[in-house]
Amino acid sequence: MSEAASPAPDAPKSFRDLAFKVPDDVFEPLIQKYCRDLTELARLGKFDPVIGRDAEIDQVITILLQRGRSNVAVCGPAGSGKTALFTGFAGAVAEGKVPKMLKDARVIELEFPTMAAGTTTRGEFEGRLIPFIKGCGERNASKKFPPIILCIDEMHTMMPTCKATAASGVSDILKPYLTVGDLQVIGATTVDEFRQYVAADPAMDRRFQKVLLEEPNVEATIRIIKGLRPKYEQHFGITIDEKLCEDLVIIATKFLRKQNNPDKSIVTLDQSCARAVKKGMETLEWVCVAETVGNQTGVIPSAIEPPSKKAG
Repeated sequence: MSEAASPAPDAPKSFRDLAFKVPDDVFEPLIQKYCRDLTELARLGKFDPVIGRDAEIDQVITILLQRGRSNVAVCGPAGSGKTALFTGFAGAVAEGKVPKMLKDARVIELEFPTMAAGTTTRGEFEGRLIPFIKGCGERNASKKFPPIILCIDEMHTMMPTCKATAASGVSDILKPYLTVGDLQVIGATTVDEFRQYVAADPAMDRRFQKVLLEEPNVEATIRIIKGLRPKYEQHFGITIDEKLCEDLVIIATKFLRKQNNPDKSIVTLDQSCARAVKKGMETLEWVCVAETVGNQTGVIPSAIEPPSKKAG
């Protein structure tokens, strides 16, 4: 096997040991300004646990390990937790729960709106983007370091046919790097937007494999909310009963029909806890949940009773 195919035994310990066309003193500030280093944030414990998505994260890992077509398009309805897979995968890397090829990978979320902020011409925007893409590509091509993996939310916005977005046409810049395998991307979008924008370009479509994310059912959402409960208790300094978590998910699912789980149940829990804190409560009470749901639907809070009460 050639040296380019696997890390050399005396591989340099720093990017500075190689003469890259985009040196560290240019590349690192681009990351700091326009991206989020998800693996570093995961190591610092900045993310909530990703519950019930082990199979999907495993699919992402399998695709990234492939020699060809090793880019991921996470597709699912709004609020189903697509971008949570970014943090879930970054958490797996941070905890060392990935194969050797992905060990210590740097998972970076590229934020196109942030990169475009303050620019007045397309040239200014590309003047920031192209050095960043080149920097990622040449570091990955060196094969001497763990891979840099880019996460792109709303990936359809980078297609030329998606007008009126800062990222429109960015896909043409990424294509050469995706073709030779110097870039690996995890994108997120809805199934319809993938079909309308990404799949319409056969060259981009064949570079990505879809990981379909379905809205979790009530039972799965309850497990997610119960798993997040300690984080919310710690943040708000209140106690949250497990039975209330079950009732909250059932009511959010029933009344907030235009939204999807787990997002709508998580938001309902968050807002309900905020109301409890405002009222000086030490325990989250049902009245706060009823007021939260009532505020979003126009239903009188007193008419929203916990399902467990009716069952009793």
